[in-house]
Amino acid sequence: MHDDDLDSDVTDRMLLQRMSGGDRAALGILYRSYHGRLCRFLGRLTRRADVIEEVINDCFWIAWQKAGSFHGDSRVSTWLMGIAYRSGLKTLRQYGDAPVEDDPRREERSAVHDLDEDRELRDWLSKGLDRLSADQRVVVELVYGVGHSLDEVAVIMQCPVGTVKARLFHARVKLRNVLPSLAGEPSQHTEAMP
Repeated sequence: MHDDDLDSDVTDRMLLQRMSGGDRAALGILYRSYHGRLCRFLGRLTRRADVIEEVINDCFWIAWQKAGSFHGDSRVSTWLMGIAYRSGLKTLRQYGDAPVEDDPRREERSAVHDLDEDRELRDWLSKGLDRLSADQRVVVELVYGVGHSLDEVAVIMQCPVGTVKARLFHARVKLRNVLPSLAGEPSQHTEAMP
């Protein structure tokens, strides 16, 4: 864990302790600190903004209720991501929606916004990630986007570390195969795309 991560976790733990005593201001600080990260993370499960906001609200309601029972077995960020992941899957089941696998309209929307190279690179990577299964996208987001360890991702997703490693391996193989074609270059691998 980096010093910044350690400092952030100490702050987050203090906020949880204050929340367990009923401090609503601490809840607001934690909410603002994690809202953007949770939006990006949950965006890998669903494209529905209303569902994402509902899940974030559910996540912080649960965090508010369980702040006093946080034992510190993981970082606060890992704990919150786990709550958000489970809440997201539960909410999608309630709506009868499956985690998003691919949204063909997304390419049309992103094409309008390709204004600079940085945006183009993000769009290219996003299109590659859209080719992954929901579980693979979530693992890639948690490991590379958020910076969680494989052990932490296993806690968040409530699955064995071996499953996390397999999802990450298959995600990297698929990205190696699809990213060149998205950039207009022939793929070096011949793995069939689903």
